[in-house]
Amino acid sequence: MPSAAERTRTLVQSTCSAVLILPGADGARSEDLMPRARVVGTDGEIYLLFPADAPAVRAATHAQDDELPAVLELTDVAPVAVPHRIRGRARVSGWLTTAPGIAEPGHMMLRLEVGEAYLDDLWGDAAVGPEEFAGALPDPLTAYETELLQHLAAAHDDHVQHLSALLGHRADVRRVVPLALDRFGLRVRCRDTAGRSFDARFDFPEPVSDVHGLRRAMRALFEAAGDR
Repeated sequence: MPSAAERTRTLVQSTCSAVLILPGADGARSEDLMPRARVVGTDGEIYLLFPADAPAVRAATHAQDDELPAVLELTDVAPVAVPHRIRGRARVSGWLTTAPGIAEPGHMMLRLEVGEAYLDDLWGDAAVGPEEFAGALPDPLTAYETELLQHLAAAHDDHVQHLSALLGHRADVRRVVPLALDRFGLRVRCRDTAGRSFDARFDFPEPVSDVHGLRRAMRALFEAAGDR
């Protein structure tokens, strides 16, 4: 399974929603605290792009040499329609400063030095230290996961439904929906005939590193389900 640090890094570098929480910004609209872009630097610091007049930029500029505590809150929502769509949440806390000269005119890049992170997702909850976060890599499929899950649900629904054959003891499955995808496997959310939901996970024979490897792994998975 992916480590907690890897899962946190994946969330930070994914397209999931994010909002920056900082002192003195209680009256700001939530959309004004959402970075336009985010990227992780070589030392594990998180760079957040904001309009130059954003509340976060004003706060970081006024703080100058003082440490401005801040928390980046991330919410991961499944890109397909399933019951209970929130797949995970993460909080990355640290200290915020400006990083002038990086962003285009009219914008400012802010630098969040990571102090600690906390993750609560489909795998469970865990704390992640700054060294762990800096040393982790995002899942190689994160840039494609949304498109791939939506494609599975729309174009290969018949194959996805056949995965219920691999559940064995759960013969009462009525519906299967792809929920999450990473280099280690596919997670689906199932609904039984009584309307109850539960998750199942299908591990790949070996971790995949790109979309080509994923296609082979998915083909083998569908073939295994079809043989039952």
